[in-house]
This record gives sequence, C-alpha cells and structure tokens, in this order.
Amino acid sequence: MAQPNDGSGRAPVAIVRPTTSITSGVAVTQKLVSASVAFGDLLRGTFGPNGLDKMMYKTSGETAVTNDGAKIVAELLVKHPAAKAFVQLAQSQENACGDGVTGCLIVASELMREAGRLLEKGLHPLVLVEGYQRALQVTLDTLDSRVEHISPEDNLRLLAVAKTAMMGTTAESGSDHLAQCIVTAAKTVATELNGVLHVRTEDVRMAKRGIGGIADTRLVPGLILERRLELDRLPRHLANGKVAVLSCPLEIETSSREAEIEVTSPDQWVAFMDAEEAQLEAKAQAVLDCGATLVVCAEGIDSRILHRCVDAGVFALAGLERAGAEDVAAATGAMMIDHLDSLDASVLGTFESMHIETLEGEDARRERLHIHVGETAGLATIDVGGGDGVASEEVIRGLYDALCSVTSAMETGEVLLGGGSLHMAASLAIKEAAEAQGGRERLAMEAFARSLEAIPAVLATNAGHDHLDTLLALRSLHRDGSPDSGVQQTGHAGPIQSAWSSAETLAHAIEAASETACGLLRVDQVISARGD
Repeated sequence: MAQPNDGSGRAPVAIVRPTTSITSGVAVTQKLVSASVAFGDLLRGTFGPNGLDKMMYKTSGETAVTNDGAKIVAELLVKHPAAKAFVQLAQSQENACGDGVTGCLIVASELMREAGRLLEKGLHPLVLVEGYQRALQVTLDTLDSRVEHISPEDNLRLLAVAKTAMMGTTAESGSDHLAQCIVTAAKTVATELNGVLHVRTEDVRMAKRGIGGIADTRLVPGLILERRLELDRLPRHLANGKVAVLSCPLEIETSSREAEIEVTSPDQWVAFMDAEEAQLEAKAQAVLDCGATLVVCAEGIDSRILHRCVDAGVFALAGLERAGAEDVAAATGAMMIDHLDSLDASVLGTFESMHIETLEGEDARRERLHIHVGETAGLATIDVGGGDGVASEEVIRGLYDALCSVTSAMETGEVLLGGGSLHMAASLAIKEAAEAQGGRERLAMEAFARSLEAIPAVLATNAGHDHLDTLLALRSLHRDGSPDSGVQQTGHAGPIQSAWSSAETLAHAIEAASETACGLLRVDQVISARGD
C-alpha cells in the first residue's frame, strides 16, 4: 500500500512490499470459507463405521493408508492460513483427547460454510459470533443433560466405548478381542491419587509382533523389549523373581584423562591383573548378593561379570537405552540405581515370569524379552499381531484411539450415545432456544444447529443412504420422544444401543470447532506476503 506523490517532491511511503496482496471485504469471507469447506470435504468420506481410507505417499516413497483424521492432517502440506487453523484445531483435539479429530473438523467446516452464506446476506461477523457462542452454550447444556455416569468397573460400557472408537478402522475386524485388551490394559495401569482415578495412555505401549494376524494380538501386563542377547547361555525362562535396574556400568571404568602405568616386573603385572579381577568380582558379588534374578543395566556389563551372572542363573541385560531401563523400573516397581553401594533388596522390583521369544526376521533372528509383572504392573504392552507394514500401523492407530476414549471415560465417568444422537438432540434444542431470540443472532443459532446435523448426515451418506431422508426420520424420532435415536451402522435412523463415546471427547470437539470458526470469522483482512 503506497501513498501517491502529492507534488512536494517526497517519495511515496511504502507500508508493505510491492509484491504483497491485501484482500478485504467479502473476498476475505470467500477465501476463508472455501478453504475450510475443502478441508471438511476432504475428511467426510473417512468418517463413521462405513468411512473409507485415504492412501497418502511422500516423495521419499513412504506410504500410509488410514482413515484417522489426525494422521491425514499430519501428512498434508498445508499453506493456506485458514487450512493451517484447521491443522492446529486437529492437533488440539488430538493432544487433548486422542480421538474425535474427524468429527471435530467436519463440524468446524460446516460452521464456516453456514457462516459464509449468512455473511454474503449482510450479517455482521460479530453478530454471527455472538449467535454461535449462545448456540454452543445450549449444546453443552444438552450434552450435560444426556450424560450417563459409569464406574471404572463398568466393563460392558467400557468395551462398548472401545469398539465404537475402532469402528471403521482396520482394527474393527477383531474388535471384541482388541477391545478387551484395551480395557484390561487401562485398568492395569490405572492409579488412584487422593480419591481421583488417573489413567495415563503413555503407560500402555504398543509393540509390533511382526507375525500372525490381528487375532494373535495379546496383552502383556508388563513390558516387551526387542534386543539381541549377548550370550546364548542366558536363561530363557524365569519365574517369580526380583528385578534390579542399574544406570551405572558393571565394568572397569576408564579415566577421563590419558594415563600410563609403568610395569617393571612380571609380579607387578600379575598384581595389576589381580586387582582388576578383584574389582570385577566385587561388582559381580554385589549384584548376586542383592537377590535379583533379572538385572537390567543402562550401561555396559563386563563379559566376566556377565558369565558370572549366567553361572548363578541370573539374567543380565546390558547396554539398554536409559529410556528402556526407566520403563523396566516403572513396570516392575524397581528403583533405578546409579551406584552399586545403593543396591539392596529394598530397591528391587518384582515380576511373575520372564521368557525369551525368538522369531525369524527378514534380515536376522529377532529376540524379544517378555517381562510379565501381573496386575500390579506399572506399564502394560499390547503385542499387536500381523505384518510389519502399513496395515499393522493402522491397527495401532485404531487401538490408540480406543485407548484414549476408554481412559477418558474411566477418568471422567461420563459417556454419551454415539451415532449423531447428541448432535441431533442439540440441534433441536438450539432451534427451540432460537425462537426466543428477537435479533439477528437467531439466524446464527439456526446455522449452528444445521452444522451439528452434518454429523448424522455424513454417517448416512457414507452408509449409502440419502442424508435428507435419514435426517428427517431422525428429527421425527427425537421429537416423538425417542432421544436415544441416531444413525445406525446401516445408515437408517433408529435406536442406538451399543455405540458409546466419551462425553469429554465430544464436548471438546464441538467447543474447539466453535472457537476456531469464531476466530476465523473475526478476520476482516488477509495480508499475503507471497502475493497470492
């Protein structure tokens, strides 16, 4: 933007670069709405139990096949500012809840689509934002009134939450078995602090077995470490033992400075070797005296100490990364020791069994250390069966979504019927509340209600049914006193019984979508340094 020369001889004042483009007025709305609608249309086909997958590949040759909204958004190369806002929205939903990304983006896209229509008719953006915020409050009130409270021991309802989260993914084919693994894993790592239940999804690990199929997936109440063993003589099976986790080396430590030792006689050399052997013997004896049958060291272990441990029936694992050693300590309840003087029975963890699984890989033999801790395990591992490819990765993504939904339901104790049941109920409630509004906010509230109906509409469309017929039937059921009705897996409107979702996930998705749409609607000018 430049000021024309007024004849005084002064040069024009340049505020921005000549290549910068500035968009104002209705063109801004069209620019933001078009990008938002395109983003929503991209994800529509992947939503629900009948959603299809997207295949994405990079220039490096990496390929991913998934219908997980978070994965799709993460793989996209986004340049448009409105689209970047949707990427941030997806990341916010994923970080907060771990599930519900696709539904969140679809609602946000519909809010922008409806806003674009109203703005073209002359409705002021702030009036639209005010109406959206009122409609959001009605939605949250409706959600609170429909919440069903469950206990962490409600196994049937938690299984239903896990199955619902896996619907439409590759993991759906083994949903009964996988859902049980998810719920059991969440209960295994659950802890109670000051009367409040805490379940950390980070405490449930996913491992690829690399053989078999989805039905071979199993839960290990403990940890699986994949590492090549240094000695074939190491014990292959142990039962009911103690675990010692060390962060100090079990070998002769070298000085940080260069040093030379002058030896003038054979006796001095023998004495030097005897002193070294004595040090190693003392270290080995300290490990054996503590009573541990499984020793994990984040540093190196001298081969002589390793053989001494094997002779005593002790399994010793050396050179494990510190993060891996910390996982063993967290799973077994052991304390990580950084000096042998602190090693005694009070710092040891426990395990029920340990065994080595040997598999033949493509390049070499694979050895996997299974540490079963039991019900008191601080970590749990789901050993996912199947090949080591994109299919296995998609199963893990489905399991992670189910895990996040289950942990959220356990912590909050609140679940809701799925199938678009909440969205239709909230839409009708917003329309009734809009009747009491005399201003233009009513138009925005009705637009918000139509945006919520996009969820059941997409569910019906992806099932191969006309979305208008399904929406009309669903509205009729809700108005006739059937509030538990939604879009069934077949695409028809009817009672929903087995589809349950975490209330926290749904609430955050709608609230975050509304906030993102309102933030974009406050934009009245787009300044692009690229000139596009």
